[in-house]
Amino acid sequence: MKDLKHLKYFEDLLQEANNELVAQAKAEGKKCVAYVCENTPEPLLNLEGVFSARLRAPRTSSMEMATYYLTSFLCEYSRALLERAMEGGYNFADCLIAPDGCTMINRAAENMELLHTMDEGKPHFFYEHMEIPMKADDNGLNLYVLQCKNHILKPLHEKFGIDVSDAAIRKAVEEHNKICRLLRAMGEYRKLDNPTITGYEFAVFTLASYAAPKYLIMDKLEETLEELKTREPDEKNPFRVRVVFAGSELDDPDFVKLVETTGAYVCADRYCYGSFPGRDPIELTDDEDALTQICRQYMYRGQCPRYMDPPKMLGRRDYLDKLAKEYKADGIIYEQVKFCDPWAYERMIGSHVLHDDYGYQVLSIDRPYNASGVGQLRTRVQAFVESLEIKKIQGGAK
Repeated sequence: MKDLKHLKYFEDLLQEANNELVAQAKAEGKKCVAYVCENTPEPLLNLEGVFSARLRAPRTSSMEMATYYLTSFLCEYSRALLERAMEGGYNFADCLIAPDGCTMINRAAENMELLHTMDEGKPHFFYEHMEIPMKADDNGLNLYVLQCKNHILKPLHEKFGIDVSDAAIRKAVEEHNKICRLLRAMGEYRKLDNPTITGYEFAVFTLASYAAPKYLIMDKLEETLEELKTREPDEKNPFRVRVVFAGSELDDPDFVKLVETTGAYVCADRYCYGSFPGRDPIELTDDEDALTQICRQYMYRGQCPRYMDPPKMLGRRDYLDKLAKEYKADGIIYEQVKFCDPWAYERMIGSHVLHDDYGYQVLSIDRPYNASGVGQLRTRVQAFVESLEIKKIQGGAK
């Protein structure tokens, strides 16, 4: 296929957490709200005068210092973030908001604060640690709303003078939804029998929407969507099977590229930093305050194993089943970053349930945070692709 005009630009953008668009927004006088978990409602971090940056540690190598503080038993994602923070890689941030999605990211954020990794010379800098619900119900919603008020809206207003009114929140939701609808429209082309966008390309564009100020990438995403409307696919589909890629934090599109080089097209992305459900538009009505509606939708849509009530646990498998059907997947790759406890349990149980009860071929893997040196993983994916092909030859995709 013809190269997408802005792909290289976005690939370069993702090479640094402190990328050129972050620097541009800072130069315009906006404050950067750093955050570390999908359970933090994004629109609240993108009110007028602030923009969000979900922290990543691209091109991570050694994590020795972070391992000293966090031990080698904590997930590589949390260690990579702390290592990068200690290196001064997040000095662009003006605050850090960390919900208790898991104890590991909690410890990473706490050490960032204790070691003063970001607040040097910034008198208004603040660290906030949110509590989020473990059950999706009315009590959970009340907790969520209260935590967002106390740990996001209140400090943003008191420290930076940000307008946190209902009208301001609704305006932020409008901008958030523009990005979501653009990415959803781009993702629709993944449903084609011979897709006009690769899973890797889509992962790059989606990840950029988490790592860069949204208003500065809007025009390029719009241009890319127009390109896709007339982009001609390769005459012969280079992919042999279609898979859903599901699991924990995945902020390196090279993992998606690795899967696709084996002949498996990544048709849907249910992982942290992915588009499902993170790029679902937020629907607001006028009969209730915007904050409550945002929290309700984040809570009930969320697919994080932080939620432990039975409807949520069963719902996570139903969600993957629906994605696989909608995007015509032949199988599911269930991944977790090494030593991630919540997703380790979810991956183990979910892999068996999706195979035994739903009939899917499932590849279950734990992976390093960095995509370099994963030859063994490539071999496993290749074998999985071959097993899916055999299934198709025998007369069924499952």
